[in-house]
Amino acid sequence: MQEKPESAATEAVEAVETTESHTEIISEASAEERIGVLEAELAQVKDQYLRSKADMENARRRYQEELASTQKYAINKFAMELLSVKDSLEMALSDQSGQFDNLKFGVDLTLKQLVSAFEKVQIEEINPLGQPLDPHKHQAISSEAAEAEANTVVRVMQKGYCIADRLLRPAMVVVAK
Repeated sequence: MQEKPESAATEAVEAVETTESHTEIISEASAEERIGVLEAELAQVKDQYLRSKADMENARRRYQEELASTQKYAINKFAMELLSVKDSLEMALSDQSGQFDNLKFGVDLTLKQLVSAFEKVQIEEINPLGQPLDPHKHQAISSEAAEAEANTVVRVMQKGYCIADRLLRPAMVVVAK
């Protein structure tokens, strides 16, 4: 049997339309799946972002707590060193023997303990006798006629101190005219 050309064409058109509608259905299903996959990936990225943000906030908070603790207790080492100096001074004051030499010997030992404590925490003495005036480390309180070169320290009225290369107190000095 021979088919009519019109019916074959109609069948072909119907087949193409059916294929196109199946393709559209498949495309719509595929697009919806793709949207679902992308939404799941977006949720993962959002979760990772929130976790990272929380981790950074926790690290910042821990850092601030550690910094506050360090600042609060930074003097502990020095305070521990000074306790023995205080104990020695109290012992010297409680001595009722009346022997001046023993008292002087005790005070000398106490001074050595204090110097040792200063060394351990990097406190350095500034004693500029005979050196040129350094306005960054010395404070000239007067000048006097002397055989030394002008602006040379001829007397130290009060020693200065540095801690780890930072000036704590300038030395109070008298300089040559």
